[in-house]
Amino acid sequence: MSDTPGIFDRPALLRHRRRARKDDLFLQQMAVEEVQDRLSMVNRAFTAPAVVTGFADRWSAAMPDARLVPDAETLDLQAESHDLVIHAMSLHWANDPVGQIIQCRRALQPDGLFLALFLGGQTLHQLRTVLSQAESRMTGGLSPRVAPMAEIRECGALLQRAGLALPVADNVISVAQYRDLGHLMHDLRGMGETNALSGRLRRPTRRTVFQAADTLYAELFGTEAGLLPASFELICLTGWAPDESQPKPLRPGSAQARLADALRTTEGKLSD
Repeated sequence: MSDTPGIFDRPALLRHRRRARKDDLFLQQMAVEEVQDRLSMVNRAFTAPAVVTGFADRWSAAMPDARLVPDAETLDLQAESHDLVIHAMSLHWANDPVGQIIQCRRALQPDGLFLALFLGGQTLHQLRTVLSQAESRMTGGLSPRVAPMAEIRECGALLQRAGLALPVADNVISVAQYRDLGHLMHDLRGMGETNALSGRLRRPTRRTVFQAADTLYAELFGTEAGLLPASFELICLTGWAPDESQPKPLRPGSAQARLADALRTTEGKLSD
């Protein structure tokens, strides 16, 4: 094991989660509803589900028959023991997200389903912009404040690297409205989603930085009603453990009919 610290400070993350307030976990609830909606469209009953989560209470209420697994660096999952594994709202805090997906893939039975829901790169882009500008103006430098998050165009490759078949990546963007920057920060603390970067600033930030950020937020993104919008991008990854029963692409040259005939057109050669 390497002694090099990861991107995220796990003890700090766990402290933040312990301080989270049940009434403020709207992101977790949004993910629960997405999972329920997506599973309703799968023509299959799952009898051995598992949920990887940092908020067991919220997910146990939604999926009482699922085995709940803490989102530790090494997941407590046995090989080929589940027909459904859900990685719930934790991948954006993982030091090794590909490793997390690979562990979930190993826990799937053949033709088992993997679902991952996590925050993507458009999340809090307004906050990231104003904090960086305000801190640069007031202190002459920048400190790590908003965690790096995956872009959806990169996410399908994560599934393929983990050996999952039929990979699909899509997203849902929700926008919440806040009175001011303090209201937003209060909500993030309530969700357990505040800064847990290993390289974060370890001393209190100057009040003038937040005052400048609040002003910039209103100038750059404020609504006509005087509210501050905050975007949350929920990315959903879907993949299946490989199995012989799954559909496979045809081999090149195996077509039994000409495309020109199907389109009722004349086939011609391309010019050199």
